[in-house]
Amino acid sequence: MKKQKPETRKRVLKGTRKSKSASRAGVRKASTISAKGAGTSPQRVRAILKKLEDAYPDAICALEHKNPFQLLISTILSAQCTDERVNQVTKTLYVKYPTPKDFAYAHPLELEQDIRPTGFFRNKTKSIMGASKKIVEEFGGEVPSTMEQLLTLPGVARKTANVVLGTAFGIASGIVVDTHVMRLSERLDLSRNTDPKKIEQDLMQVIPRDKWILFSHQLIWHGRKVCQARKPRCAECNLERLSYARDKTV
Repeated sequence: MKKQKPETRKRVLKGTRKSKSASRAGVRKASTISAKGAGTSPQRVRAILKKLEDAYPDAICALEHKNPFQLLISTILSAQCTDERVNQVTKTLYVKYPTPKDFAYAHPLELEQDIRPTGFFRNKTKSIMGASKKIVEEFGGEVPSTMEQLLTLPGVARKTANVVLGTAFGIASGIVVDTHVMRLSERLDLSRNTDPKKIEQDLMQVIPRDKWILFSHQLIWHGRKVCQARKPRCAECNLERLSYARDKTV
């Protein structure tokens, strides 16, 4: 057998290494594109929205309220608490404190006891009284209707502001990201972030703006009724075939 010259062998080996390296890079690139785009392709997002529309065409905010201010207070109370518990507390709370001024100048210790069942009642009392006082003294007793103004209120972050703007004013300023939306966004591969702000940005890029408000309610309803945290009811889920979740029960 004719031996290759050293220079020839080097060129062959170098070419082989380049070929293998390019092949691996191609696989990595294809894998990255697939992993990044599989969950958020327009066709798949439309399918998810259609399934949610079929299941929850009339989804609304579960927090009971009669005006934007009550919704604001209920949303603050809902942190680390179920909406059902909040609704139980506010049945009497809004009778005792009917206006922002009543909350703003309430006795802190008394208000703490009134909202105690919702948990974290000391911090929530500070937020509620602080927000109410600012609404009375700086906004003429009316809840502001812009994201920028709402975020100046004590105890109000983007989640609370999005709830108030979307539900009370019909303004699609963003997408509500609560614990249910966080969980389902990951299970449906719509976002691989864990920070609520980044999840919201991911969702806002793939969900049509005119769907933001309803989409939030629908995902929250689905998280409560079907796609539950500890044991998702996948056999009853009309989104099961679209889910990539590792903890699926079917």
